[in-house]
Amino acid sequence: MKTYLECVPCLLRQTVAACRMLAAPEAVQDRLVRNVLTELAGADLSQPPPVLAQGIHRQIRELSLQKDPYRWVKKHFTDLAIGLLDELTQTVEDSRNPPETALRLAIAGNVIDLGVTGTLSEAEVFAAIEHALAAPLQGDPDELLLAAEAARKILYLADNAGEIVFDRLLLQQLPLERVTLAVKGAPVINDAVREDAVAAGIDALVEVIDNGADVPGTLLAECSENFLRHFAEADLVLAKGQGNYETLNDVPKDIFFILKAKCPVIARDLGCNVGDLILRRSTHQAKRGQDPTGLSDRTP
Repeated sequence: MKTYLECVPCLLRQTVAACRMLAAPEAVQDRLVRNVLTELAGADLSQPPPVLAQGIHRQIRELSLQKDPYRWVKKHFTDLAIGLLDELTQTVEDSRNPPETALRLAIAGNVIDLGVTGTLSEAEVFAAIEHALAAPLQGDPDELLLAAEAARKILYLADNAGEIVFDRLLLQQLPLERVTLAVKGAPVINDAVREDAVAAGIDALVEVIDNGADVPGTLLAECSENFLRHFAEADLVLAKGQGNYETLNDVPKDIFFILKAKCPVIARDLGCNVGDLILRRSTHQAKRGQDPTGLSDRTP
């Protein structure tokens, strides 16, 4: 998915929001905003928005002298989600359709996205849970479950810290012995890295790997060979969040995108309304012998 003009002010807003959150000195804020304006002016808008966000957040980390500026925010929402886990697990078990309820709650967790919102309150998380349990769901959960049962290897692409606690509910509806969960290879915004997955208890359920990159999505050209092998070998990929949709929606692979549409650009691309709960299977299926990772073209 390309970057649209509406994405440009959003990326600038992310920059300002990060400055405010870090309480950076005014001189640092001024330098960062000016750098980002220059970068956006010359940006290749044919690239997905997460590519531009990668450069912006690298600058934020460099100028703030913080390896993971969102570390404490991530911990806060991880702790909040863990505190809700027993209640949410009971909600799934008591429901008429546990797999669909688990899917809905996993989508609810997608609200924990500071790249889109900049700020998020606990009340908004609670509201997202209530909304996800009651709102229409665009997609067929049974199709996802059937695909998971048939798959030999499933790759689950996580999105944000805190959100991955909600993902536990959906993971437990899948054949866990065939699932690998991937997080980011380095901090970017509040995306989950390995330590966030461990804090959420994901490593006790499934194998956890990282993708070797600091893109707030999954840009295959930036990912490690270990991740690319897992991606190539997976019969089925479950991709959480807008960043993964933006970077993978044209990739020839059997992918189910699981997200809440949180901005007009994504909603327009998906043909839905902002706020809709989305389960969307990719229409770009791989042809025989096609390798979207490029691994087969590399010389050993």
